[in-house]
Parts: sequence; structure tokens; C-alpha cells
Amino acid sequence: MLMVRSILFNIAFYANLIIQMIVLTPAYFILPRKQAYRIPKNWARSNHWLMEKIVGTTFEIEGLENIPEGGCIFAPKHQSFWDTFALLPWQKDPVYILKRELLWIPLFGWYVMKQRMIPVNRGARGKVMVAVMERTKQEMENGRQLIIYPEGTRRSPGAGPEYRYGIARIYRDIQVPVVPIAMHPGLFWPRRRAVRFPGHFKVRILPPIEPGLDPDTFFQTLIDRLEKASDELLVETVEANPHLQLPPTAVKRLAELRADESEDHPS
Repeated sequence: MLMVRSILFNIAFYANLIIQMIVLTPAYFILPRKQAYRIPKNWARSNHWLMEKIVGTTFEIEGLENIPEGGCIFAPKHQSFWDTFALLPWQKDPVYILKRELLWIPLFGWYVMKQRMIPVNRGARGKVMVAVMERTKQEMENGRQLIIYPEGTRRSPGAGPEYRYGIARIYRDIQVPVVPIAMHPGLFWPRRRAVRFPGHFKVRILPPIEPGLDPDTFFQTLIDRLEKASDELLVETVEANPHLQLPPTAVKRLAELRADESEDHPS
């Protein structure tokens, strides 16, 4: 039944994407940009409904009060395709820095351009990156929320931290709060696998790191806070969902955390 439910969900997910993108395209491009953003936000909500009804997966968000008013940078853990859309309903006016090739995808690229996302050539240097940062500053000055995955790519739950320093440079240049977000959707929607697991998990929005730190201090602070919260959530999530098929990285990290706890509290 697990695979049947997973296959049904995957079919429904992509059908939902294609149908909404085609049917709602006229309304999307007629509406002003901010009002048009309701369409992808409602698409995200419909995916949550499909995942709950077909797979049996639910989630809750803690710490919404930690999201500051105005411009900020969201820095979530990145484990799954789920991460790329799931929080849209709770973000007022998000903006992504994304690879320019995505703009070449029919319909999707047009949606991206409508929302003034920031395309970049990943191999770019010098003046091109200066222009990207200037564009980012302009969007942030309008109160938008920049989404950056600090590890750059999807990582398996429990995998050791491999953060990229680029977020520290953006923090230095943009001068807005950075909001770390811990979560483990990869336990339910694994990367590079078609299976989807039922259960319940939490998304934990941490207090923002305010601007003003030097980049090195900020970078280490981000890593420390996000990894600590991720470890705590990993333990909580696995205890609440004992049926989960854990990836080796999660099994290893749980063993390390339990060993550390035994050393801190010897019998």
C-alpha cells in the first residue's frame, strides 16, 4: 500500500502542477504581481492537502512569530523538493536567486519572471555577481524575503553539515535579519526516490540572527543554531514516527547523539 499511495500521490502532484499552471495562466498574468502570487501559494496548499489525504503525511510550523516584518533572509535546511514550495503560504513576498536556465522552461519560466526572481549564471564572476547583488538589494528594500539554502543543495537527513560561505557574504552586503529554519521533510519525501512516507513532522522557525555581525561570526552562529535545532528535531521526529525507513545518514547521526547523551548522563 505504501508504494501504491506514493505512486498515486506523485501522479496527483504533477497533474496538479500542470493543470493549475495551464488553467490559471491567464489569471496569473492579468493580475498584478503580488496578487498573482496567490496562485502558487494556493498550489502549495493544495499539495499539502494531497499529501495528507493520499499519503497520510502532515506537518506543523513552530515559530511563525520569529519572522520579522519587512525584508529578511530565510535560511532553511534543504532535503527534499518539498522544501522548495512548502512554506510559500507563510511567506509574504518571497524571492529566489536561481539558475538562469530555469527561465527557459515554458510556462514555469514565465511564472518566475513575473515574480521578479533573480537569475544567475552559476559560473559568473565579477561584474555579473555585483549586478546580481544590486538587484537583490533592490528587491529586499521593497520588503521581500530572500530564500537561500545555506548548504546549496539537497542533503540527506542527518548528513554532516556542508554549508557554503556565500550566505555570509550576502548577509554582510544586504544587512537584514537571517531566519534559520530546521526541518526534516527528507524523512517523508526522500530525495531521488519515488516513495512517500506517512507521518507527522515539524518545521521549526528559529529566532532571527540580526544584522551587524562580522561574516565569520555570523556563519558559525548560523551553523551552530541550525545544526543544534536539526539534531533536536531529528530525535523528536524519529521518536514520533517509529515506522520510518531511515536513511543511513540519519541512523548514524542518531547513534552519535545517543552516545553523546549517554556520556553526559552516565548511569
